[in-house]
Amino acid sequence: MEACLKAFRSTGGSSNPTLQLPSPCDTIAAGYQCLPSLSHHWGQYSPYFLVPSLITPTLPTQCTLTFAQVLSRHGARDPTSSKSIAYSHMIAKIKDYVTRYEGDYEFLEDYVYSLGADQLTAFGEQEMVNSGIDFYERYQALANASVPFIRASGQQRVIESAEKFGQGFIHAKVAAGGTRDAYNVVTISEARGSNNTLDHGLCTNFESSNTSFVAQNTYTSTFIPSITTRLNDNLLCANLTDADTISFMDLCPYETVADPLGTISPFCALFTQSEWENYDYYQTLGKYYGFGPGNPLGPTQGVGFVNELIARLTSAPVRDHTSVNQTLDANSTTFPLGRSIYADFGHDNDMTAVFAAMGLYNNTPPLSTTELMTVEEMKGYSAAWTVPFAARAVFEKLQCEDAAEEMVRVLVNGRVLPLDQCGGDTLGRCTLSAFVSSLSFAQDGGHWDRCFTSTSNDGTPET
Repeated sequence: MEACLKAFRSTGGSSNPTLQLPSPCDTIAAGYQCLPSLSHHWGQYSPYFLVPSLITPTLPTQCTLTFAQVLSRHGARDPTSSKSIAYSHMIAKIKDYVTRYEGDYEFLEDYVYSLGADQLTAFGEQEMVNSGIDFYERYQALANASVPFIRASGQQRVIESAEKFGQGFIHAKVAAGGTRDAYNVVTISEARGSNNTLDHGLCTNFESSNTSFVAQNTYTSTFIPSITTRLNDNLLCANLTDADTISFMDLCPYETVADPLGTISPFCALFTQSEWENYDYYQTLGKYYGFGPGNPLGPTQGVGFVNELIARLTSAPVRDHTSVNQTLDANSTTFPLGRSIYADFGHDNDMTAVFAAMGLYNNTPPLSTTELMTVEEMKGYSAAWTVPFAARAVFEKLQCEDAAEEMVRVLVNGRVLPLDQCGGDTLGRCTLSAFVSSLSFAQDGGHWDRCFTSTSNDGTPET
């Protein structure tokens, strides 16, 4: 230990200035806007923020909304149980071996790891209340005559997110002079073997695939080792590994959303903007190669929900042989048709699979595992832009004076997608029939037949 102290030298933690929070910086309309150069690059751990859109999200003139379906991720949460244990052990190791803390690292001397596991934080609860208010305000014409039919996947944080959304929706409706309507949340079990379109788990070969691990592990070597060296130079004798460095970066968003106001954590100042951009790309690779087009069976995990969406858009019974819960969907109480507003709540991974099953990001080129790609190069695809905490995708149906048929638009976190796969116009609209036709991958069951055959580790059938 004495040798470690003699060798101690301070290299500084970051080129960032001291971080200050303009409180509050999480709003109903724009989401989290505190230090966006950092916080909008935290991958799926970014708090929800309004994503820039090349197509105006404003309702096109001469169009009337007839239908709105939101698919939402739960609000900000504590780390998962396994990660919370890993973070706690890492901090304990630092406390055991490091005796001097200087510069941006001084806060660690008094830092105590106290994050929970798996549950919504107070900040995450407010995100969902805000989401319900925002949904009501955008779709007030529909909402005044109804309440959303709400479903939630069966994990507690998802159920609570649905309830908080409902509270926000009703609060906004009453504030606008409407009635305090009752609403219920239909819960779909996440028990092992349960059919659930909002939570994967049935496709055996998919569950054992390792494509995301391989992709992320490859990219880690391009940017993490130099950060690990810097951390060890400043936390002498900690002997942090590259995996520890990623955990260190994770603590920035997790500690931020653990604060009720979303106060930026001191962990965030230990890394540069460039490093956060690499971190965001690292997380994006995990989604793309884990549940998106980079995994041969990733899009198939979203097929069930897409077929439910088709049923709601067309007021026709669900046709699916994959993950749909046939008992629930055959019952008009637990899966009603003919409603104008719906709200479903689940997880980031499953939303990623749904987007892939729909082909919403078909213009995104294959993601490099060795070189950073910008969100522009990825055609608007990134974990932070698609599945942050409290992410929301809205599927709108419109009746427009310039079209004989109803039209469909899709907004992901406020960004109107171009819908090139179904001939989207300059306003991001496709005809309903063209939109449904473009979903043939889901209607054909995706690659569900490959879920239970002999495969290689990447999910492709063995020959």
